[in-house]
Amino acid sequence: MTDSTARVATVERERVNWSVVRVMLGRDLGAIVRSKALILPMLALPLVLLVLLPAAIGLAANGKQLRVERFVDMLPSALAAPVMAHPPQERLVILVLGYLVAPLFLIVPLMISAVTAADTFAGEKERRTLETLLHLPVRDRDLYIAKLLGGFIPATAVAWSGFVIFAVISNIVCWPVMHRLFLPTWLWMIVILWLAPAVAAIGLGIMVRVSIRVNNTQEAQQLGGAVVLPLVILAVGQTTGLLLAGPKVAFGAGIVLWAIAIWLNIRGARAYARDTMATRL
Repeated sequence: MTDSTARVATVERERVNWSVVRVMLGRDLGAIVRSKALILPMLALPLVLLVLLPAAIGLAANGKQLRVERFVDMLPSALAAPVMAHPPQERLVILVLGYLVAPLFLIVPLMISAVTAADTFAGEKERRTLETLLHLPVRDRDLYIAKLLGGFIPATAVAWSGFVIFAVISNIVCWPVMHRLFLPTWLWMIVILWLAPAVAAIGLGIMVRVSIRVNNTQEAQQLGGAVVLPLVILAVGQTTGLLLAGPKVAFGAGIVLWAIAIWLNIRGARAYARDTMATRL
């Protein structure tokens, strides 16, 4: 074999086989769509956070002078300034829908990625299909990428489509108070396009390691919940301050989240090797 032929063969081995990935991805996404146990949680949480919450806030602020100064005064002046810069009747809407909902919103991709990953990884063991899957002429990397996308795509799609609904409802319900379109903002776009996918990838990176060590989706969800819950609390506690600090700080936080997500998923890819999985059947 000549050097050029060897180089071509090496490149072919290193290249991701996207045809295989698409087939495996279609299989996993089809299983998710057919599972009511997965679809209902994926829709219930966004319904509460992205539909009912903005509607309630808009109705509460409509025609009422609800004062938020006492709460805002507890924040550092630099963080309070973005809220206090608006007229008094707009401050409740800006504070809650512009800032406070953002960390709650990040729960959506995090929890959905955890739920779908529990099914696409541990679910194979529960359905007794993992052994058949491991005998397919598919490289470990292609299989792992397909499994990863099977959790990442639904989480990101629900987050993005949910935000569109959230923005439309918020602008409609709050129009009597705001008299303008106030969503989306640049900060919200950073949350949606930058932070939300990173959080979904972190959830997947965690659940891959969890799913490898358990035998069914129930165990994966219980153990994964114990790991993911502290991240949820951390997100709720820190994201509001990051957003109030400005787009640059929020974007920098996204870089850190993506670095963590990449590290977790690289380790997950090594753990999801065919030989390792076969020993856990």
